[in-house]
Amino acid sequence: MKIKSIETFVLKDKLSKSFFFSQWEYSERCICIVKVTAEDGTYGWGEGYGPASVLEAGIKLLEPFVVGENVLENEVVWNTMYRKTLDFARRGILVASMSAIDIAVWDLKGKLLNLPISTLLGGAHRSKVRPYATGLYFTDHKNPTKTFEEEAKLYISQGFKAMKMKVGLGIKEDVKNVKLMREIIGPEIQLMVDSNHAYTLREATELARKIEQYDIAWFEEPLSPEFYDQYSELRQKTTIPISGGECEYLRFGFQQLIASKSVDIIQPDICASGGLTEAKRIGALASANGVDLIPHTWGTAIGLHVALHFISNIESVPGRMYQPDFLMEYDQTENGLRDKLCFPSIEMKDGMIEVPKRPGLGIDIDEDVLNKYASVPTGNTEEIQKIYKVK
Repeated sequence: MKIKSIETFVLKDKLSKSFFFSQWEYSERCICIVKVTAEDGTYGWGEGYGPASVLEAGIKLLEPFVVGENVLENEVVWNTMYRKTLDFARRGILVASMSAIDIAVWDLKGKLLNLPISTLLGGAHRSKVRPYATGLYFTDHKNPTKTFEEEAKLYISQGFKAMKMKVGLGIKEDVKNVKLMREIIGPEIQLMVDSNHAYTLREATELARKIEQYDIAWFEEPLSPEFYDQYSELRQKTTIPISGGECEYLRFGFQQLIASKSVDIIQPDICASGGLTEAKRIGALASANGVDLIPHTWGTAIGLHVALHFISNIESVPGRMYQPDFLMEYDQTENGLRDKLCFPSIEMKDGMIEVPKRPGLGIDIDEDVLNKYASVPTGNTEEIQKIYKVK
């Protein structure tokens, strides 16, 4: 079955209230999704992580190399995109554009074969995945943690057994906020911290040592992603597991991250690091090196379902009778694109989310919602293809 067409949609959702973290402030969610359609009219949906309009331009660039390919041969499709962009896109936004198309191809393939993506990946080792709440951003510049207590208690009431908070405002402020959060949620809830690469090695070491007493499940992106050796050094100076990788691309980037012993947990964003085809290879690298893998997710329900299927397929190494919970990031910030775009909606029961058994990703798009959030396409296909000498 050949691929007939590729369509892109840049979706925007203006937030009712902006929020911020160590780097910058968000007032809008803007995401690029893609629809890949086969000759018989069957279609699949994908999503890319990164600047939406640039992602769209990348997808338009890749379109002529994908249309006409056999949708069932997803690795061939992936390699065609990879080879066509290798000279200038070993990392970055074009890999995210590849990822969006790749995910849509997997969704389409699953629908054509009437099988869920978890089965296409090799099977689901678990039928349910435990989500952790990503939230606890800063909402008030004068009192950044103003809503922390209310928000944390809401997550607990919803059944979350783990949550991740933002740090990166300065060591003294961070220690105070982590202490407060542990007091609010008690000892039974897992707590993770994320600085979004705000600190130097000296600062991250000092912060890590001062918050060890609060039982931190992991310290995410303590340092800028360029500093592999510093990450490795930090791991030797704290008992808190170190995580990172949302800024890495392809198996080659993760090979460098793992070989340098930079992190205890790798966090590829499947919608940016190469799609499901490459995520499977990254997972094999993690397994071969005894490194945990918990994907980064940030976008629509498309990305969440991608993570659900992928995590269900991760092998438990080492194997044992009673497996630990496998965690999935579940962003809880305001996001109409996450909550309204796809159906059926995600349901969490008893702190777990069930892996869909429907074909492909197991979801579809509400066209009315799509039209509500869609902006005018920004990619000029003819100009892009002219620059790249596509005929």
